[in-house]
Amino acid sequence: MPAHTVPSRLTIACLLLLAAAPAAARWSGKGEAGLAFASGNSDTRTANARVAATHKDEGVEWSFGLGGLYVRNDGNTTARRWEASTQARFDFQGRNFWYGGIRYEEDPFSGFHRQGLVTTGAGRRFFDDERTRLLFQVGAGYKYLDPIGEAGEIAENSVTGVASMEFNHRLTDTTTLIDRFAGEFTSGNNFLQNEFGVTVKMTDRVALSLAYLVRFNTDPPAGFEKVDTLSTVNLVYEVK
Repeated sequence: MPAHTVPSRLTIACLLLLAAAPAAARWSGKGEAGLAFASGNSDTRTANARVAATHKDEGVEWSFGLGGLYVRNDGNTTARRWEASTQARFDFQGRNFWYGGIRYEEDPFSGFHRQGLVTTGAGRRFFDDERTRLLFQVGAGYKYLDPIGEAGEIAENSVTGVASMEFNHRLTDTTTLIDRFAGEFTSGNNFLQNEFGVTVKMTDRVALSLAYLVRFNTDPPAGFEKVDTLSTVNLVYEVK
């Protein structure tokens, strides 16, 4: 498949999902696509796209995410990552909530063919208003890892501790800071990820996003780097 068709199809899928969102009340979402500059296990310039959607009802918040990064240079694939996730949060005692979530990823350039995670735990929204959103959550789950290595190497399954943080802060009517952290801790490899960015609104629905993502594996398979970085400049379309 030609390299340029993959991000294009993902972008189209993102826009179709967002177009369906207003049909149901309490839906919100955004899709984004743009340039990416990667270093670490892949060193290339490429395209990326992702979509995120949220549905809120009385005491329940559902979130869905889909993203992709795919590049071919001179007939060779130099970066390929697909990821999907969903999570449900159930409120109790005011700002506290219980959650359950699923995450799946394929990224052979990280040292793992694929990985999946099922988690549950508790969290708290310390701030959750139009200007600032800050929440933390911790929990436990079960993780599947399929490492890249010698023939016959088996996949790993392990109990996992997880922790995450979400932070949004609107600096002005048009500018918002965003920070996302996630950690997955096992007896073997630990995975840490943090994304920091800023979005600047150009219209009510369209914004420009600049972000820097760091992914860290403490014990990747032999021959793979521990740290991957991704810098993006994306055009964002938002539905509320």
